[in-house]
Amino acid sequence: MKREGMLVIISGPSGSGKGTVVKELVKQDCFALSVSATTRAPRPGEVEGIHYYFYDKQTFENMKQQNELLEWAEFCGNYYGTPKKYVLKQMAEQKNVILEIEVQGALQIKKIYPDCILIFMIPPNAKELQKRLTERGTEDKQTIDRRMNRAIEEMEFIPQYDYIVINDTVKKAAEAIYSIVTAESMKSSRN
Repeated sequence: MKREGMLVIISGPSGSGKGTVVKELVKQDCFALSVSATTRAPRPGEVEGIHYYFYDKQTFENMKQQNELLEWAEFCGNYYGTPKKYVLKQMAEQKNVILEIEVQGALQIKKIYPDCILIFMIPPNAKELQKRLTERGTEDKQTIDRRMNRAIEEMEFIPQYDYIVINDTVKKAAEAIYSIVTAESMKSSRN
């Protein structure tokens, strides 16, 4: 009997390095990345269908009403969500699907898929988080301050996650997540 792939949800503050670590993980054939939908404007260099699916608010609202999203959340004035069809197809093909999503969405999915793996990624410290957000050069000081405040709020949800990964280096963080997924795949309840 073929075993389905697992849902691997990675959350954490903006600037914690989730995207960089996920890029490292999806180099391995056992992982697939779910591309999220959003109503925010693309950042320089972001490509439609690779980084996000960019929609206007009305289109996103229609997707919510037609049950085409596994989860959705509002963050800093924009909607973010996970299109359902791709995720289910990849899991059926035995891929471990990574969802890089906000806390609200992660907890929504945990209710529907209690076997999903919730991983909260954090930077080594708050000073490093501030530095990463500033060095991006994509947001003004007010937005960075909002993201720092949001990071504090998000960290209150850590006890609801299965694992914490400290992203001090991309390689170590990716190895830790790979080890978590490997161990989870060996649980008797999954086999």
